[in-house]
Amino acid sequence: MTVIREPAVAGQFYPGTASELSTTIRVYLDEAEVQQGPAPKALIVPHAGYVYSGPVAASAYARLRPYRQHYTRVILLGPCHRVAVQGLALSGADVFRTPLGDVPLDKDAIANLELPDVKVFDATHQFEHSLEVHLPFLQSVIESFSLVPLVVGHVPPETVARVIDALWGGPETLIVISSDLSHYLTYDEARASDKTTCEAIENLQAQSIDHDKACGATLIGGLLIATKRRGMRVITLDLRNSGDTAGDKSHVVGYGSWMFLENDRI
Repeated sequence: MTVIREPAVAGQFYPGTASELSTTIRVYLDEAEVQQGPAPKALIVPHAGYVYSGPVAASAYARLRPYRQHYTRVILLGPCHRVAVQGLALSGADVFRTPLGDVPLDKDAIANLELPDVKVFDATHQFEHSLEVHLPFLQSVIESFSLVPLVVGHVPPETVARVIDALWGGPETLIVISSDLSHYLTYDEARASDKTTCEAIENLQAQSIDHDKACGATLIGGLLIATKRRGMRVITLDLRNSGDTAGDKSHVVGYGSWMFLENDRI
């Protein structure tokens, strides 16, 4: 019997029907200002409701459109918001479902990921939105892929870096880090905080990012450690907040998108 992780926030964080969801994502992708460039190895992308962070997420995902047959596996890491987990949590499901269809999990990679602090813990996946909101975007820009989903709890960034290293793969593997930035500051305060975070990411300074600056600070730090060791390039694609997209400017949440490039990527 196929074990399905059903969508938890369809109709809340994003449209709940396939037709409306497809149209919404297509509009976001078409509106993203994208220049032709190399295929990213990794992305940092926000995970709020689409009305707030969808345009910023599209700035990253539109970069994948020319490479829809290039990727066959996605490593997706997001911070824990619902059920607390120690370490990093894999899923025991066979597929993750969205209104656009089912995404199969890479069961071989999950079974072979024998690292300390990594375990299967489905309770933390059941209602978690930080991974789910990315799947419809990925389904829209990649022809077919398997998934390794990881909800990240209390671990050092170096532990996350080791997991990323273990799953790095080749050009067929895309790594996606899910994180929003500052939370509930004024518009000007958020812009200043997020600019500092952006500079730290651009300079691969993992130690300069904490949870006051990004809810996925641990994940971002792990990616920065792993990519710095490989001498990779990082490009800022977008940096906005909810005051720029769909909210007022008194209490905003910051969003950014970045891509990481290997020197030999096409």
